[in-house]
Amino acid sequence: MRRLIVCLLLASTCFAQTQKRPFTFTDMMALKRVGEPVPSPDGRWVAFSAVEVDLAANKKTSHIWIVPIAGGESKKITNDAAGEDRPRWSPDGKKLAFLWAKDGGTQVWVQDFDSAAGALTGEPKKVTSISTEADGESWSPDGKWILFTSGVYPECKDDACNKEKDEARTKSKVKAAVFTELFYRHWNAYRGPKRSHLFVVSSEGGTARDLTPGKYDVPPFSLGGQDDYAWSPDSKEVCYSSNHDAVEATSTNPDLFTVEVQSGKTKQLTTNKGSDSTPLYSPDGKYIAYRAQFRGGYESDRFRLMLYDRASGKSTNLTEKFDRWVGTYTWRPDSKFVYFSAQDKGESPIYMLGTGSGPVVDVVTGHNDDLAVTANGKTLLFTQMSATSPTEVYEIATRGLGGNLDCLGPKVPKDTCIQHPDQGKQLTHMNDAVLSQVAMQPLEPFWFTGSMGKKVEGFIVKPPDFGASKKYPVKFLIHGGPQGAWGDSWSYRWNAELFAASGYVVVMINPRGSTGYGQAFIDDINGDWGGKAYQDLMLGLDYVQAKYPYIDKTRTCAMGASFGGYMVNWIMGHTGRFQCIVSHDGIFNTESAYGDTEELWFPEWEFKGTPWTNRALYQRESPHMYATQIGRFKTPTLVVHGQLDYRLDVSQGFDLFTTLQRLKVPSKMLYFPDEGHWVLKPQNSQLWYETVNGWVDEHLKKK
Repeated sequence: MRRLIVCLLLASTCFAQTQKRPFTFTDMMALKRVGEPVPSPDGRWVAFSAVEVDLAANKKTSHIWIVPIAGGESKKITNDAAGEDRPRWSPDGKKLAFLWAKDGGTQVWVQDFDSAAGALTGEPKKVTSISTEADGESWSPDGKWILFTSGVYPECKDDACNKEKDEARTKSKVKAAVFTELFYRHWNAYRGPKRSHLFVVSSEGGTARDLTPGKYDVPPFSLGGQDDYAWSPDSKEVCYSSNHDAVEATSTNPDLFTVEVQSGKTKQLTTNKGSDSTPLYSPDGKYIAYRAQFRGGYESDRFRLMLYDRASGKSTNLTEKFDRWVGTYTWRPDSKFVYFSAQDKGESPIYMLGTGSGPVVDVVTGHNDDLAVTANGKTLLFTQMSATSPTEVYEIATRGLGGNLDCLGPKVPKDTCIQHPDQGKQLTHMNDAVLSQVAMQPLEPFWFTGSMGKKVEGFIVKPPDFGASKKYPVKFLIHGGPQGAWGDSWSYRWNAELFAASGYVVVMINPRGSTGYGQAFIDDINGDWGGKAYQDLMLGLDYVQAKYPYIDKTRTCAMGASFGGYMVNWIMGHTGRFQCIVSHDGIFNTESAYGDTEELWFPEWEFKGTPWTNRALYQRESPHMYATQIGRFKTPTLVVHGQLDYRLDVSQGFDLFTTLQRLKVPSKMLYFPDEGHWVLKPQNSQLWYETVNGWVDEHLKKK
């Protein structure tokens, strides 16, 4: 009997230890945010940055970690309070460059690295001392130079001039500005008189030299992704992207240029009307690969992978028959193949393509990004995420992706090529400790027939303690873009698992305009924001309400940001089927939004002109025109907007909230004076989730 009691007690203890709890905001803030993998030249290590969040201090700090490519524990190799970022190995692997915000200004630092011990040695050495700070460092292949970017005054010839101007602006009591052209502000900041330039400095330190003087930004503004500049293999030139159009506010047309490092002589390589970006030299130096969009003024045209022949000056479209957007990419060391990621039906697989003729072959499944290949070509490194796991570093052998990748060669018998994509092997486990304690449900895809008979995909996330016999309220999420997509990916801003954790079914639809389903599917939304996309969303909701008995049809809240904010504003005037709405940074008045935004190419493409050349379309697609439409503006609505959102100005949120209040619609506004289009500060993010979830609970759980 005593033995039985002991066994029962042990079983109870084991059950308690393995029982998981719902995912919380605190859990999410405890997760480390892993950056791109950077393999060491000797193939032994992968360096990466990882951002840690201190919620109490309202602070995010990045540090540098390494992990053995052969497998093993990750270890932090920098740990200053100021934080370090962007590790880059010297070509011989004996040094590591990184960005360090020591003493308040970010500069490039270099430190010796002992590969045998897997540790930094000696003291770090400051390589740049530019008053305007440094970013985006990159070693020249011969190890003699370091390339970096800095925002400087175009008229200044040296750093002393930049420093003097900065000090004068800081001391001045007058903060007024005079604008003489458009694009005077962008995303979350006023541009000011500075422009981004590329600089080179000796890897031993010294005075930096401006490679791209003048009035143009090099590289252009970017929200992230691959560098828009690259070294040639012989270290003699740099290729970069820059937009030289007269009116940047209406242009999506950066072109590729080269500059000789010694002479400063520049050459324009492309004249395409659309975007040419992210150049990358082939290891043998014969080609420059890059991504291109062909339609000027359209930021959501298909991204093709192009190949520029340096000898002939001709460009070839390698993905002419591949109807997906090319994402991050990398060369294989033999210069014969390129690996790249591309969105496809809620995932982002990795594909492989030969530089000669041949098909595009998918080689890695899942939602992947940030590709890199080891110097010996044997290992492909990449980051991977899912709806239940944030980014981690993965690896896979290049000669084992369900067969031999060299099967794309013309002399290889096709029966030896078993082209089955693999998932890869997880190399880092930065967040296992947190994730092992929480319960999450996987993303479940479904398909239905949308408007005009098109097949449309959606996804469901169930609550962690899901019971099929229960009825659950629904959070109906609408993504931004509109050229964006939901999928099996992780987000800290609109996290489906966190939304589901408090007892909700989360439903997400990828309507017309979504990426990953072909360019025609994307283009279907142009000039028709409130049409087919709206119908897809409503038909998708009809489908899940009819198919899944655990969904409570009487308790659904529509929630969206950016285009999703526009769409829930549109929903207010077109249906009363929702019990509440959350509208974050959405367009309410398309006409006034045109004058408020900075990227004018966006409304001019989407609404086919300006408000004075095509007013009928602007008004037809504007949610504010339907404020009294058949009395539909009655749904309780939470409005969220940030003062620093210059993409969709805060006035759009104020307009919506004023309208709701005057129509006596139950409403509340959450206003952030220190946030832009996204809510990024940890404690602001906490308030955002508390307010949004509280609003939904108030209107769905009390019912």
